[in-house]
Amino acid sequence: MLPSFEENNMSRTEAIAKASAYFDDGRFQATLARRVAVRTESQEAGSAPILRAYLEEQIVPELTALGFSCQIVGNPLAESSPFLLAERIEQGAAFTVLTYGHGDVVRGYDSQWRSGLNPWEIIVEGDRWYGRGAADNKAQHTINFAALAQVLAVRHGKLGYNVKVILEMGEEIGSPGLKEICALHAERLAADVFIASDGPRVAAAKPTMFLGSRGGCNFDLRVKLRDGAHHSGNWGGLLRNPGVRLANAIASLIDEKGCIRVPQLLPDSLPQSVRDALDGVEVGGSAGDPEVDSNWGEPGLSPAERVFGWNTLEVLAMKTGNPEAPVNAIPGHAFAHCQIRYVVGSDSNNFLTHIRNHLDAHGYDDVEVLPSGIQFEATRLDPDDAWVRWGLASMQRTTGAAPTLLPNLGGSLPNDVFADVLGLPTLWVPHSYPACSQHAPNEHILASVSRESLQIMAGMFWDLAEEGGQVHAQRA
Repeated sequence: MLPSFEENNMSRTEAIAKASAYFDDGRFQATLARRVAVRTESQEAGSAPILRAYLEEQIVPELTALGFSCQIVGNPLAESSPFLLAERIEQGAAFTVLTYGHGDVVRGYDSQWRSGLNPWEIIVEGDRWYGRGAADNKAQHTINFAALAQVLAVRHGKLGYNVKVILEMGEEIGSPGLKEICALHAERLAADVFIASDGPRVAAAKPTMFLGSRGGCNFDLRVKLRDGAHHSGNWGGLLRNPGVRLANAIASLIDEKGCIRVPQLLPDSLPQSVRDALDGVEVGGSAGDPEVDSNWGEPGLSPAERVFGWNTLEVLAMKTGNPEAPVNAIPGHAFAHCQIRYVVGSDSNNFLTHIRNHLDAHGYDDVEVLPSGIQFEATRLDPDDAWVRWGLASMQRTTGAAPTLLPNLGGSLPNDVFADVLGLPTLWVPHSYPACSQHAPNEHILASVSRESLQIMAGMFWDLAEEGGQVHAQRA
């Protein structure tokens, strides 16, 4: 005999209560503290043993206890970090969920943290829990695994669906090998929906779902006119200044208000479905957020449309001469590190060609354009997808309020691997918030957001068992 709606609802309530208790009795803090203490700085030479140990000692035992079979596999790219592949298969399962996380962090920058804080220790100050990797991404995958554990406990170990996990240890250096490992193990990672957590909510008090990410294309502009510097009194007005040339070249690409001047670097359009999804979405305004410049970026777009629905070109670093100790000399070279964040519908494969052609057409043939780093492609699931409607309804059932839907994250994630290589509909439910100091000193999570996130994910894992089969069948 099937359980009644009331029985199912009570069991869902019990699973959420158990997730809350996991936070309230200190287990979540204790687990996160152990994980933050592991210095998984993927940028550091010699970090390979630490990165592998995080998987072996922190993650494998937890997943094994939940019934997963786990394997740590080497990276197809030489001298790159390993991956954890895990799966929990149930006989007769209606569908399969793939989830993801990363255990590596950016450098600790220990000396730059505020007095009293230690990047490798959870320090609690009110609602803020400080620690490197707390927000990105250790708390996020810790929350998801813990929520799944509570649902399994209430359901007596039966979900009715399969769960697969891929956890990487190189996301902070561009996810080297992730695309290759997913292509190599595509059958093993085959699933019907992807649900994972990374990045921030649109605001701390606003549970959020996003369906992809803007792409990221980093490139360098270089002007090298001569080997050394020359006295500005003797040679000023006679020698081209590379700093001036570079500044003007950049100004030809983007205007004084941050608007891209090269049409080929822009998307085809802003789809109506994206406009509808972003209608009413507010960006910023929370404590610690910078004030949004209303007169910056593409005119005619709302702040949400500018950051989630359009392309931007940013100068991230720029140098000419010796800024730390300037001298009266015309420098010989100048450098700028730049980035395009872009959405679906952009000619991303030809960005650098378009920039080269534009600079040549405007007389800047002395400015080199060089690729820099790994490029993430833009992805975006249809906001009207059945899995999206299901996920939003589940989140609202748990919190009592409509969550915010973002067609894609403003930042970049390796979502193209899951959306394009594995061909999955992708739902991201982030557990951090914009002012978390991610990648900076004093990184932290909010306890209130973490507790609510445990409840949200317990509700989603429960609802997958009750409703996921119908959603899967509807999309088939």
